Amino acid sequence: MGKSRTRRFRRPQFSPTGDRPAELAAAENGAERAEVDGPAAELLEKVRRLGPLLLDPSLAVRETAAGALRNLSACGGFEVCDDMVTKDIMTPLVALLKECSAGLDSEEMSPPEKKDQSRSSIENIANEAVNVLWNVCECSSRALSIFNKEGCLEIILKYLSRFSTNVDLAVSVAYCLQTVTEDNVELLKSFSGPALQVLESALLSPVGSLEYILLKTLVAGTIWNLKDIIPSKSQAEIINAILKTLSEVLEVDAGEVVIRMKEAEMHRLKAAAEAEDPPENANGDGLIEDDEMEEIPRKKKVRRKTFISDLLPPTNKELREATALLTAQQTALELIVNMCCSEDPSDDEWEELSSSDESDAHTENSLSEGGGQLLSPLCLSHEIHTALTSCLIPKKIFERTAFPNSIAVDVCSRNPTWKPLIRKMSTVQCRALVCLQSLVSLLDVEHLGGAPALQALVQHLSQLLFSQPDFAKHVDFLEAISSALRALLQTMASENISQCVTPDQLMTLCEAGILSSSVGVRVNVVSILGITGSVLAREDGTLETLKTIGCFLLEVATRDPSLVVAGEALDALFDVFADGREAERASVQIKLLPALKEFQPVFKAKIRKEGKGKYSPDQLCVLDNVKTNLRRFVAYQETVEKRLTT
Repeated sequence: MGKSRTRRFRRPQFSPTGDRPAELAAAENGAERAEVDGPAAELLEKVRRLGPLLLDPSLAVRETAAGALRNLSACGGFEVCDDMVTKDIMTPLVALLKECSAGLDSEEMSPPEKKDQSRSSIENIANEAVNVLWNVCECSSRALSIFNKEGCLEIILKYLSRFSTNVDLAVSVAYCLQTVTEDNVELLKSFSGPALQVLESALLSPVGSLEYILLKTLVAGTIWNLKDIIPSKSQAEIINAILKTLSEVLEVDAGEVVIRMKEAEMHRLKAAAEAEDPPENANGDGLIEDDEMEEIPRKKKVRRKTFISDLLPPTNKELREATALLTAQQTALELIVNMCCSEDPSDDEWEELSSSDESDAHTENSLSEGGGQLLSPLCLSHEIHTALTSCLIPKKIFERTAFPNSIAVDVCSRNPTWKPLIRKMSTVQCRALVCLQSLVSLLDVEHLGGAPALQALVQHLSQLLFSQPDFAKHVDFLEAISSALRALLQTMASENISQCVTPDQLMTLCEAGILSSSVGVRVNVVSILGITGSVLAREDGTLETLKTIGCFLLEVATRDPSLVVAGEALDALFDVFADGREAERASVQIKLLPALKEFQPVFKAKIRKEGKGKYSPDQLCVLDNVKTNLRRFVAYQETVEKRLTT
């Protein structure tokens, strides 16, 4: 308790850059889930009929069937994907993947005039099929087992090898590979030298577009999943190559890219419109009347309410490029966090799975040099530690913690199809803050730039936080920044570095954070108060501040509905009032002892009544320790009060 936790990000369930708006909407906004449940349930009954259509003689029918199944698997979630596997979608799907692979081989021998069109159709079908495969393998262990047994790895690696001519297909394969290689010991045995060479070629490929940046990032994640089969003599080289790739991804200014891509889109649309029709007379007929669309020229007068999808080609290149970069940066940050911690969520006694992120699990262990063995907290393998610092990863992460470019946000806010990028830019910021928390917890002070750098970082985080008057409304941001601040203040306290945050600022944060619906936020703010209070308890002239902190923590401990938060608040009280003359005086003046004595049986009863039904065995173990420490702390406070009142 009182320790900063690192968190491990789970892989995304569905593609954030899928072509279909329904996929994107379902992935971006859980509130829209209800809208897709009906169609998904209806389509599910037709899976048996859609399956055979994957092998229809007509390529158009195959592509349509694969696209329908892709949407169904993307929007339906785990239950629907599992039902699809139960209804044996894997048999025709695997057969289709094999036929597409054979078809691409045969097309290479076709006459040039026929080759391009047929190859494009086959690659489109393969892309849809790989996305179906990815989604069902993400959600179904049976699908993953079939993937292993049917030799799907060899097939999709062949698709990946075509990255120089079809990056869309390669990105889909890379997503799928990152999913199927995670915790799949059986599959790892199938990776041969040539298979690893395909991954290496993609990782080291020149960047032809921003989608190639996403491809390289996903491949880096796949290679990290394969670390256990990489010879120890090559570990340092591989880890350095991965982090070098991620460093390059994070170096790009996403805000500037969004602005540049939006301008490029405007020029393209304007040029296309002028090429089709000369400018009309100046009577205003050539302009869209909708306010959000006034910047986009049209050759004909249109209805008042116009959606941007009416104006754009089937694939909006500029939007896809900007989305690919933001997705790559988010993926890179998540991968760095995962490289810094283990996968076992049970190590974290307090943090629950986040409702605002994609099932994040929080732990405080890191991966060892041997590839998978756990070391004690605050340890990194030498290879990772060296690569992190040599690639300037901390600096790049710090830069990404800034708020999204205001001009880019404004540009996106005025355009419906670009508006989702605002959320993506904010997500990158939140991931960077979580990543910062991990690095602060794992790197020593010297590698973080020393005491001045940490103090500057506290000021930076404070500025980010208090520059937003409504910060409490943004749960993702508040959880991420409070986690980073918690880790930072903890490190500074342990090194006796002045913390540079005023008690008033901290109380503002805590008073807002304790009202949050997020258990993670509430845990963070009481922990921050415990850290700060324990430092102030050793200083003179802090009586009133300690009384304020003590009353706040006591209120949380006795009233918060979550035993997790209550336990953290009690632990913070133990830290603040464990020692120091000012702390002893404050504890007596706020009547801490009688309050805790009254709460002690209530806390024990809550653990007994609520514990087994709501909390994990590890959480219960820690709660039991808190209960024991509470009894000891009450005894200690009795001696303090007796001494001060006699």
